[in-house]
Amino acid sequence: MSDAIETIADPTTEPFWRACAERRLVVQRCGDCGHHQFYPRPFCLACQSLGVEWVESRGEGTIYSLTTVRIPVTPELPPPYQVAIVELAEGPRLLTNIEGEGAAIGGAVRLGWRERDGLPPLPVFTPA
Repeated sequence: MSDAIETIADPTTEPFWRACAERRLVVQRCGDCGHHQFYPRPFCLACQSLGVEWVESRGEGTIYSLTTVRIPVTPELPPPYQVAIVELAEGPRLLTNIEGEGAAIGGAVRLGWRERDGLPPLPVFTPA
């Protein structure tokens, strides 16, 4: 898995992908102001501090936006499938897939994982 992470990661995203390989969802938190953020950046968006650290997410959130994709884009993900922006309990929003029935904007979701051959699993969410 180490080689697979090296092919998809850069120095900023490598901790995220390593955590995914362990089936842990991590986001960044600023050590100075406490702001949580995702996607990974080398500095805090709220105060521009370089003191960002990785913390584990609770894996709970709310669907902020949701759509159903009906056009084939990749063989690994046959349509129809749901794409959502999930607002994590920690605050940041994450573009992801929703798996399972009953998803709706404003609905509670919890973390799951989609396995991939030779790559770290992807975080996905299911209705809570």
